[in-house]
Amino acid sequence: MTPSRITRLTLTHFRNYRTAALSTQADRVVLVGPNGAGKTNCIEAISFLSPGRGLRRATLGDVADNEGDGSWAVSAEVEGALGLATLGTGIEPPQGDATTTRRCRIDREPVGSAAAFGDHLRMVWLTPAMDALFMGAASERRRFFDRLVLAIDSQHSARVSALDRSLRSRNRLLEDYRNADSHWLDAIERETAELAIAVAAQRGQTAARLVAMLDARGASSAFPQARIMLDGWMENALLTEPATAVEDRYRTILRDSRPRDAAAGRTLDGPHLTDLEVIYAPKSMPARDASTGEQKALLIGLVLAHAQLVAEMTTITPLLLLDEVVAHLDPDRRAALFGELEKLGAQVWMTGADPAAFVAIGAGSEIFSVENGRIRPRG
Repeated sequence: MTPSRITRLTLTHFRNYRTAALSTQADRVVLVGPNGAGKTNCIEAISFLSPGRGLRRATLGDVADNEGDGSWAVSAEVEGALGLATLGTGIEPPQGDATTTRRCRIDREPVGSAAAFGDHLRMVWLTPAMDALFMGAASERRRFFDRLVLAIDSQHSARVSALDRSLRSRNRLLEDYRNADSHWLDAIERETAELAIAVAAQRGQTAARLVAMLDARGASSAFPQARIMLDGWMENALLTEPATAVEDRYRTILRDSRPRDAAAGRTLDGPHLTDLEVIYAPKSMPARDASTGEQKALLIGLVLAHAQLVAEMTTITPLLLLDEVVAHLDPDRRAALFGELEKLGAQVWMTGADPAAFVAIGAGSEIFSVENGRIRPRG
């Protein structure tokens, strides 16, 4: 397995960083400092070196330094699957009403999108915002799972976005259903069905493999086992039926449901409504009914299993971004987490307000202090 590793990170006009740089050869990089110092901002910057909108799902303009000209940049020297490379992304200063476009470069040469970074760097993250995952809306769990798929297939987010656009086009045509051109509807539904199959197939395959990984880890992990399944008929049908048959069925569903969808103002069937069901295996109960501590431990175990799956499927051990992950763990669970991270062999970036929480992190780690948009090695 080839670990994804950042050896130097440079931020320019990103959030509260006017300019900052950090160099490290450590396997575990810890950022400590008071709340609001910029710890999460730093790992958010790293998350932009992957497809999507980063770990906070921010818009491009939102992450720019308030005192700058509206531009921002993130650059990292990485050791990855293709050896040494420099990855960079950011935006230019906004120009009037022109649409802001994110630019991506590898070794200073432009590339089409951040999906190209996946050849060098894979990453997985866990943030406090995910603590409410099991209690929240299905859309949040679906987005979470799509992020897991994306770490394996760097084109997945592009397909999900294309499906969303196709559904919006269909919905617009249905706004005037009585006068809608049936040929246009046939065409857009054909496109929608093709994209839906592509999205659902990758989700279903990833879920099946993750189930196998969770089973393989079993009781060997210090974190409770999760049992997962996708609550979406298309994802499950594709595991046993030919894709062409499932696609034909969905096209028929779309055609037959035009009056209903027109009345609702949205498409009421398809993988855009899929949910992720999670069971807390030690007690055989839905994760939503587990305690807050149990849910946190379950989520950590799920993310660790996924990171191991990414490594096996892509041969690239993903970079892990763990924001405030140890804050609510007891000392035994912290030590267990540090042990599992070391066994995984990934480079891990962690944040925390209390340096004492990381005393057991062991060799191969480096701790940095973050304060007022500055990062420096901790003595």
